[in-house]
Amino acid sequence: MDDLDKVFKAYDVRGVYPKEIDEDLAWKVGHACGQFLRSLLSGYERGQASSNRLVIGRDMRPSSESLAQAAIEGITSSGAGCSNIGLCDTPMVYFAVNHLGTCGGIQVTASHNPIQYNGFKVSGAKARPVGVDTGLKEIQRIAMAVRRMPVEASVAPASQVDLWEPYRKHVLRFLRTPRRLKVVVDASNGMGGKMIPQVFGDADVKIIPLNFEIGQGFVHEPNPLVEANLRQLKTAVKRHRADLVVCMDGDADRCVFVDEHSQTVPGDLMTALLAKYFLRENPGSTVVYDLRSSRVVAEEIRAVGGVPRRERVGHAFIKKSLADGHGIFGGELSGHFYFRDNFNCDSGAIAFASALSVIAQHERSFSQLVAPLRRYCQSGEINFSVTDKAAKMQDVAQAFSDAEIDDLDGVTVQYESWWCNVRPSNTEPLLRLNVEARDEKTLKDKLKKLQAILGRPVAR
Repeated sequence: MDDLDKVFKAYDVRGVYPKEIDEDLAWKVGHACGQFLRSLLSGYERGQASSNRLVIGRDMRPSSESLAQAAIEGITSSGAGCSNIGLCDTPMVYFAVNHLGTCGGIQVTASHNPIQYNGFKVSGAKARPVGVDTGLKEIQRIAMAVRRMPVEASVAPASQVDLWEPYRKHVLRFLRTPRRLKVVVDASNGMGGKMIPQVFGDADVKIIPLNFEIGQGFVHEPNPLVEANLRQLKTAVKRHRADLVVCMDGDADRCVFVDEHSQTVPGDLMTALLAKYFLRENPGSTVVYDLRSSRVVAEEIRAVGGVPRRERVGHAFIKKSLADGHGIFGGELSGHFYFRDNFNCDSGAIAFASALSVIAQHERSFSQLVAPLRRYCQSGEINFSVTDKAAKMQDVAQAFSDAEIDDLDGVTVQYESWWCNVRPSNTEPLLRLNVEARDEKTLKDKLKKLQAILGRPVAR
């Protein structure tokens, strides 16, 4: 386990268990997080008992319980206390950090990866994301330097804490349903299978569960962005004549929505739909969205008097932008949705509650609400395996040098009738392309020109 560069990613720690991620590494990560996150406290904060603690939660993977226990031992060996909230969705850790006032938290999870993977998502005080530029490198450095000590060397207390009731009340503040909806929820055999019954079990919503069984593997990959993983769900919506269906990922921090006609609603169109809802109650507020999003998002935000704020892809950038700009809401194409009144954090549960609230307020169906937003033609994200990413992005900029060009995240080329963004993946040796145009003919034409520069797309 000497080569930690393989498992320390841009936003988290992740790898195959037990080959790349094991209990020894979990202990070291726990110890390093305890040491690093406590070092950020002010003198006053160090005097507060809660500030000297970390929260830890875990997902349903077979390896998660033993990894969490090892991480707890590592945390307490650093001198930090630990509040163990047990089996939970990742957004519950963000809630717990704020609810308990701790200096940070760790969720043991591998999100949407296959069952043999596991890892750690780290948050700082107020659930601020800890990534490669905000402390994860320092945590890696400490983890590489420390040696695991026996359990009896732990010097701080650990306790089990049940937060489901305050968490349920927090999430349900976002649910307002004047009419009862029927919803099929595919939990992807992930943490939604525990969270949905705990939080929405008594709500005035008819929930039809799909793949709620946890701990035994996945019926389908727990990644709702892959269209093949929605097939079972789309069959269920017709069978049950549901108002909508929702598919969650493995740790339930994001979700994808499908309308009553089995048509997937992309994350950017959901951002546009939800933005109008939040802006009605908070006129003039800022809404943050990632730069891959359709122009519809900015247009809809402006139409109701809001301020659109375009941002880099990734939760660290969206959360910071939301906080810095005092925004009300944010969304990404990936199905992550962020809320000011949720500590600027993303939450699959709150996105679900908010979507139900929007749809229930109208007599029109979900598909009818979304239809006016489908006014542009989109390529979806297309991946290219490229050796020299920087050179290829420069080639794109040169090929369309008469356009409005920016480098906020990769290269964005904008014309009146179409635009594209080409950006490097943070996790894979790929360039990712998104194109949008006013009509199908323009879209096909521009895609052909871009593929001549970038090469053959990678099959997904």
